[in-house]
Amino acid sequence: MSSGPRSKALGQIWAGWRKEYVARTPDAGEKNNDRSTAFEKIFAANSDPSKDNYILWQGSYCAAVLNLYPYVSGHVLVLPKRKVGDLVNLENEEYIELWEGVRLATQAIQSAYKPDGINIGANIGEAAGASIPDHLHVHCLPRWKGDTTFLTSVAEARMIPETLSSSWDRLRANWPHNPL
Repeated sequence: MSSGPRSKALGQIWAGWRKEYVARTPDAGEKNNDRSTAFEKIFAANSDPSKDNYILWQGSYCAAVLNLYPYVSGHVLVLPKRKVGDLVNLENEEYIELWEGVRLATQAIQSAYKPDGINIGANIGEAAGASIPDHLHVHCLPRWKGDTTFLTSVAEARMIPETLSSSWDRLRANWPHNPL
């Protein structure tokens, strides 16, 4: 029985192409089934933000990067530089800067993409859907009314209207100055 008019439901984003990555067998060179090496390599290079590494912003403890497997254009990940899998294990400085990075990413997404809304979330632990459970990261995704299509669920194909390089250009041009 309904208690009133149906509320507007948030459309589901399903990234079928991620299934191959999540279910894959690790390469022989990977240690202990560790998939977090991508984040660690980014920070080990000690690089400044650039289109080559898709880093949009770096603070002292955290950074924002483009998701290499985006659900939509402008999909940003904000994460601590230190490998840590859970919010409760962050140092206070990391926690504060992580959420400051989320705020900055939200501002850049709003300015660059003018979305109808933004999804912000973290999957903490493999059971919660984290594909890299040992390295906490917060997803920031622009959303538009009606932005889901049948193409991904039927054909396991994604339609991302711009390249990662173009997304980096748009977001970096709209990234606010870091107030910390």
